[in-house]
Amino acid sequence: METPRHSCLKLVLPKPSEPKKTEPIFVKATWFDTRFDLSITDGLDAWDCQASEEEVIERAAQWDQPVSEYIELAERYLGFQQPGSVYKFTDAGDGNRRLSWTFEKEGTKLEWRWKCRPSPDRKKTTSGILDFLLDANIRLSEEVVSKTKSFERMKLEAEKCLAQSERFNNEKTEFESAIYAKFLGVLNTKKAKLRDLRDQLAKQDAAGKFAQEDEESAEKTETFDEEMSDDAKSKEETVDAGTSKAVPRSNAGGRKRITRK
Repeated sequence: METPRHSCLKLVLPKPSEPKKTEPIFVKATWFDTRFDLSITDGLDAWDCQASEEEVIERAAQWDQPVSEYIELAERYLGFQQPGSVYKFTDAGDGNRRLSWTFEKEGTKLEWRWKCRPSPDRKKTTSGILDFLLDANIRLSEEVVSKTKSFERMKLEAEKCLAQSERFNNEKTEFESAIYAKFLGVLNTKKAKLRDLRDQLAKQDAAGKFAQEDEESAEKTETFDEEMSDDAKSKEETVDAGTSKAVPRSNAGGRKRITRK
């Protein structure tokens, strides 16, 4: 079974009897899948329009529309006043009224009209519209109250979250500062140790260099002594050789002198 939908639209339109004056009317609509009912009042009089399924099918066929699209478009324009649409509630004779509204389709301005007959019980029709408006107002008021409470709760939760976020941020800053201080201390200690190790290595390198130089100096000294000893021996051998050669020359000379005598 289909569930009907309800809407109520307030329109301020020129009075049929006095076009220079305006009057408010209330259009209450009950929407079904293939038909709809309208109840209209200006506070004094009331009118009804019952669009049967056959009439809706016929109107939809005239406009080359599916019934569902026709109902949807009518509900849009009679559920909420559409900007740019011209609404009228004119006299149709014998106490009847004609409700019409305009809309554009594919660049063409069109108009839909429905004839409304005087309500057989205008008080009942008017009270029905007022009851619907009161119920709707109560529902909206309750919804506003509920939304306001929800908003207040959300606002309170947001304030709590903001305070918690600020606390977390402060704790984070303190934690980072403490960690940075500890890290800086460890880093400075490591740097000091590295400097000590570097100095120790430098001292060890210097000591090794000095030891190597001493060894090289000692080797050079030994080599020099050996060379000096070799030179001395060489000179002595040279002197001995010269002496041994001079002696025979002296003897030979002596023999020659003796022979001459």
